[in-house]
Amino acid sequence: MPRDSKTAGIGEFGGAPAVTDWGGSAAAMPMYWLFEAAQASLGPARALADAGKLYFKNPVNPASHTEWGRKIGAMCEVFERATRRYGKPEFGIKSTLVRGERVAVTEEVVWTRPFCSLLHFRKTLRSGARRQPKLLIVAPMSGHYATLLRGTVEAMVQDHDVYITDWTDARLVPVADGTFDLDDYIDYLISIFHFMSGDVHVMAVCQPAVPVLAAVARMEAEGDPYAPRSMTLMGGPIDTRENPTAVNQVAIDKGTEWFQSHVITVVPWPNPGVMRQVYPGFLQLTGFVSMNLDRHVTAHKDFFNHLIQGDGDSAGKHREFYDEYLAVMDLTAEFYLQTVDTVFVRQALPKGQMTHRGKKVDCSKITRCALMTVEGERDDISGVGQTRAAHTLCTGLADDKRVHYLQDSVGHYGVFNGSRFRSEIAPRIRDFINWNEPRAPKAAPAAPAARSTSGNGAAPAEEVATVAPRAKTGTTKTKPAADVRSPADDLTKIVGVGPKIQGQLNEAGIFHFWQIAKLTKAEIARLDERFTPPGRISRDRWVEQAVALSRSS
Repeated sequence: MPRDSKTAGIGEFGGAPAVTDWGGSAAAMPMYWLFEAAQASLGPARALADAGKLYFKNPVNPASHTEWGRKIGAMCEVFERATRRYGKPEFGIKSTLVRGERVAVTEEVVWTRPFCSLLHFRKTLRSGARRQPKLLIVAPMSGHYATLLRGTVEAMVQDHDVYITDWTDARLVPVADGTFDLDDYIDYLISIFHFMSGDVHVMAVCQPAVPVLAAVARMEAEGDPYAPRSMTLMGGPIDTRENPTAVNQVAIDKGTEWFQSHVITVVPWPNPGVMRQVYPGFLQLTGFVSMNLDRHVTAHKDFFNHLIQGDGDSAGKHREFYDEYLAVMDLTAEFYLQTVDTVFVRQALPKGQMTHRGKKVDCSKITRCALMTVEGERDDISGVGQTRAAHTLCTGLADDKRVHYLQDSVGHYGVFNGSRFRSEIAPRIRDFINWNEPRAPKAAPAAPAARSTSGNGAAPAEEVATVAPRAKTGTTKTKPAADVRSPADDLTKIVGVGPKIQGQLNEAGIFHFWQIAKLTKAEIARLDERFTPPGRISRDRWVEQAVALSRSS
């Protein structure tokens, strides 16, 4: 896309960065100034409402015990929260459980650039504790802060040494620090992989799926030894031609030029990034809210009623959610427009037309970095099949290095947060990562169980599309070895069994559903000692699932 450039300060990649003129319309330019003026003018009223809230909620005040007093206090709080400009939230993760022991967690910045810092959640483990795989979570740069993935971090930090990209609000970055576009994003990822010496697994949530896949493709094409060991792409728009959603269709219908002229504006003084051209957070938030306006109105009405009724738990959950949801950041104009153009309008990656620094992004070059894709059945942002399309592009990967999983009954946010993520998705990702750790013992591969495939070569969306290797039998004391000459069952069809656990079951001489269906309590207890954490056989009801699968097979 054509653009005018002017030189700026010295950057890390490609010499001197450029200050880019994206040519926003005259109508769009003053939007930010008007927003700042509105925020400033509401300041006194907001302060008065905050004082009123404190006055009518003070138990010493007799009015706080009357219905009209509670209504006034609730009205003041709703007004103050609705007009507030929310700052960057904190992760607030102080501790976690590791193998049943609670350990302290501290945040530390270990790598930094103008537009991103790398946070490490360091755990205080006892001496001699088993090494945990390093996991880099690439947070989406799509309006919300990285803290949107707080639940993701909490779930993964128990069993992994977790790092996360903490993207910087563009209005806080001086123009002298140069521009930041999609190519720079990929550069940042490659730099982080180098910083971690390739000893890392990467998880990309939503928007970063495309740049992560592109970064790995470029590294493998160049023979870079620091490519990550595995990548997990979750609800990402790899190929938006698959089941296009309303979000995808808007981009196609409007075109890049429309967004350029209608949503790009300039950061006003006194912000550090004054005169930087951005897609401002308040416009993004307007788009988020308008997509489900009735739901947000109802939520605030319920919040008002909960305050009157004294329902502190429900009111607290509302505050917690909207403190995160309403905290938004600006995106640089060049990054936003290049992403819209490359990913949504031209669909350059699946068409083989995407480039990075003038070099083609060829996903067929990926042969070492294992690939897992995760999708949600009810995802209305990245439709079913859009993330799975990565398997079609990565033709150089062996079957035992690719996994696909479709989680039923979840939408976009349920793919990386919530109860189903914690109980069903996270354990599968954990097993996938452990299976691709170099220290994990691997036996000779077994013939994969028969399964149907779709045109992209991946297994059906509701299955885990890989069969883990199995070891020689005859050493287990848990169950007599099955006849290995008969086709092995795909044990990953059992919820709670991933590639890693299937390999452990094979080592124990278990290759078929009927073997699990006939396990006794004593055999379950002995077999359970192989797994961390223990108890998953009963918790996930393996025996009951195996009985049902045996009947259907």
